[in-house]
Amino acid sequence: MAKLPDEPPTFRPAAAAPHPWTWRLEDSAGRPVEITGELSGATFASQADAESWVGEVWSDLAALGVDAVSLYEADRLVYGPMSLHP
Repeated sequence: MAKLPDEPPTFRPAAAAPHPWTWRLEDSAGRPVEITGELSGATFASQADAESWVGEVWSDLAALGVDAVSLYEADRLVYGPMSLHP
């Protein structure tokens, strides 16, 4: 069977630009909280992934001094601040 040539780039769909989803971690005054370790610097491929992650680790974040979180898609604020306290 003959192998067909690859599609020319003009016919390939453009790759979507990545839009990393991140959480801004904040103290009670709304200032950024810097944390270290496994929970720091997390980025996500989708809003659902980001929301699942914060749902799993919110109590760990609160124990590290985080009072609220805000969700960003790249530089766009999606929502927040959202309290981590009951």
